[in-house]
Amino acid sequence: MSPITTHVLDTARGCPAERVPITLERRGTADQFEPLAQGTTDSDGRLRTLLPDGALVTGIYRLRFDTGGYFGRLGSETFYPCVEVQFEIRNPAQHYHVPLLISPFGYSTYRGS
Repeated sequence: MSPITTHVLDTARGCPAERVPITLERRGTADQFEPLAQGTTDSDGRLRTLLPDGALVTGIYRLRFDTGGYFGRLGSETFYPCVEVQFEIRNPAQHYHVPLLISPFGYSTYRGS
């Protein structure tokens, strides 16, 4: 399993958010984010395959969720065309789970387990 995983839940519909495109980036030199990996959530709203085991290093990372594309496929407006979540990896040996709860007009995230 990837050392960084995520789970996207659509709280307005009460179900997992399937087929949400996600990009993982790491902040490099000059504070620019560099793409590392990308994927799409499965039928359970999960993405478990971003990175191979052991691929983490310390630093600032960002997950970018294409929420506009997801809500567009549902025929729904959204105030947030994308959600970007930045977080810091201090211990690369740990697993980092970053869930996202979305609705057309709000979102929330936390460090999961």
